[in-house]
Amino acid sequence: MNHQNVNRASGAAIGFVIAFVIFIALIAIVKFSISVPAIDADRGAAISKSLAEIRKTENNALVNPGWIDEKRGIVRLPIETAMQMAEREWQNPAQARADLIARAEKAAAPAPKTAPKPSKFE
Repeated sequence: MNHQNVNRASGAAIGFVIAFVIFIALIAIVKFSISVPAIDADRGAAISKSLAEIRKTENNALVNPGWIDEKRGIVRLPIETAMQMAEREWQNPAQARADLIARAEKAAAPAPKTAPKPSKFE
């Protein structure tokens, strides 16, 4: 072997090791010197608050009656009340079927048109 080739190979290896150590040192310095706040620091609290509001609204919709479409006369009933009404109405199946079809047609009918607001330029 030629001494010149050995020196080049060992010089390249030493240079590679030194570059690698410097690179790792730079990474460590940057990582420990810059503190980045957590992106999701307060997101958990916001999600919990939103979830609580959604559950409160859902529970209110399940337990309390309310209007779905007041113009058409469509209401939202609590589950217990709806079950009692269904049990009472379906004692006569023919009449209950006719009522159900009539209610479905009423619910599916297009909404009544309201008069358009006159333009302030007319």
